[in-house]
Amino acid sequence: MSTMNMVQALNSTLDHIMSGDNSVILLGEDIGKDGGVFRVTEGLQAKYGEERVIDTPLVELGIVGMSVGMSLMGVKAIPEIQFQDFIYTAFDQIINQMAKMRYRSGGGFTLPMVLRTPYGGGIKGGLYHSQSGEAYFAHTAGLVVVTPSNPYDAKGLLISSVESPDPVIFLEPKRLYRAAKIEVPDEDYRVKIGEAARPMEGDDLTIITYGAMVPTVLNTVKKNNLNADVLDLRTLLPMDVNAIISSAKKTGRVVIVHEAPRTLGMGAEISALISERAIEYLYAPILRVTGPDIPFPYRLEDYYMPGEARIMKAVKRVMEFR
Repeated sequence: MSTMNMVQALNSTLDHIMSGDNSVILLGEDIGKDGGVFRVTEGLQAKYGEERVIDTPLVELGIVGMSVGMSLMGVKAIPEIQFQDFIYTAFDQIINQMAKMRYRSGGGFTLPMVLRTPYGGGIKGGLYHSQSGEAYFAHTAGLVVVTPSNPYDAKGLLISSVESPDPVIFLEPKRLYRAAKIEVPDEDYRVKIGEAARPMEGDDLTIITYGAMVPTVLNTVKKNNLNADVLDLRTLLPMDVNAIISSAKKTGRVVIVHEAPRTLGMGAEISALISERAIEYLYAPILRVTGPDIPFPYRLEDYYMPGEARIMKAVKRVMEFR
């Protein structure tokens, strides 16, 4: 058992995966000698060489396109997009190639590829280095979309993602990279894709969240002595619908918290699911606490990202609703 932050957990997991499988390669901008902007791949090029840890040109379309081709030919590519904000130039490859290959080949080809990228705010990155675009990917059939909220889940989800026959978008909340250290087992383990975690159990209300908002929600629940069922989704596609519905039925009051903009965000889909399958169990409207529908600001970052005050405002409303 080792004590690690998320960067260390991801780095050691990539090291372990590469040491056990020579077909795994990493590629991305500055991931080799520099170890990436956030140092997630630090030391891996020195250990495995330039042919397995590849510094690429600044061309996201090329990074993803090469990874698709390699993965179809038996290589297990784990590309990194330096910031999720830069991923949009590669959308054609992600949406029309990565996501569709298994379907268009009638199951003849799979694409065991993991596309890693840091996302979200919390580091004063401004509008071009702080976006949360998870809904774009979760809207696309054929992709798997995961996001860990702690170092333990980061390791287990990454191992499961590499073993998946389908392409995975692995979203890493950069705000949590070095936020906390926890114990992480040294041996292999897996966090099951499609299975939510319940870090806190309660009966009065359900709070559904994921990624960087999980610690914010947990701190709010503890500080305010809330008897809340907290769900950390961990996988956004496929989502753990059973966990969501069972919790909503149990408590009858639901608050959804995410950092991404409100309109057509993950909260809208979760709210629709609950309304369709459990509306007769609800005692109050389903409320969303999200980022506003504006570009991510630089100076007003703390205002943009959901915090205790906004979460408690929603909690108070659902608890007092009659």
